[in-house]
Amino acid sequence: MSITSSAVLVEMNISVWTANKLDKAATTELIDRNHATASDAAQVRKNLMAGTTLRKQIADYAAGCRLWHNTRTLPWSDKGPRILPTSLFMDYKAELNVRRETFLKMTQEFRDKYPALVQTAANYMGNLHDPNDYPSVDEVMSKFGFKVVFSPVPEANDFRLDIPQQELEEVRRSYDDAFDTRLAEAMRTPWEQLHKMLQGMSDKLTEGDEDVKRRWHDTFLTNAQELCGMLTHLNITADPKLEAARRQLEAALIGADIDDIKEDVATRADLKAKLDTILKGYEW
Repeated sequence: MSITSSAVLVEMNISVWTANKLDKAATTELIDRNHATASDAAQVRKNLMAGTTLRKQIADYAAGCRLWHNTRTLPWSDKGPRILPTSLFMDYKAELNVRRETFLKMTQEFRDKYPALVQTAANYMGNLHDPNDYPSVDEVMSKFGFKVVFSPVPEANDFRLDIPQQELEEVRRSYDDAFDTRLAEAMRTPWEQLHKMLQGMSDKLTEGDEDVKRRWHDTFLTNAQELCGMLTHLNITADPKLEAARRQLEAALIGADIDDIKEDVATRADLKAKLDTILKGYEW
């Protein structure tokens, strides 16, 4: 299976105004008061939105969007595009549209309330408040952004340059090697996700001190079930070993019930044995 037909590249960039500013006067006062001799011994950074929550809500939402994006894609370039399986594209795009619209609504609310938020912050900041610290609403809004760009995965051997043939071959080999390395690194991610899930479940199923009360939640099983579903998409190279391991976990979860796991030692031991068999069966 060609990766160029089974995946696309997607780059997500979400920016949020930090509302953070260095207070040089307060920094100098703090350093002098503590008799520090180095000018970089400390810093006082002001939260310009002190006493308000809307900016932080936007920042938290942006962080959640990035996490959602990362769970459905594989790494490709350092802090750049990631691989999105084409089998996930329609669902990803639909969810993306909802998340982008929500982000835009939140930032529009922030624009509308900005003057009131500044006043609220002034009431909380005391002598740290300085009206000159606050940019205009247009400048602040320019700090918010939600951008996603899709692009095709380039062919490993598709390298067009008008340079001498000998040099071109060297460049092409270098590019092909880098392509193969990136693909191998990308495919480490689903293996690592599966290993982390198996090891975490096995560790929790290990019988230990009876006086230690373990808490069991539905997510103990549902998280593993969701991962099994996601791995069918993230296995963009159709790695037969990864698919086999995924199927083994899926089979181990059939009929598993969280209440039985919670109450019955034999049930926990049986599930742990199945998970440990998977762990021992592959070179992680």
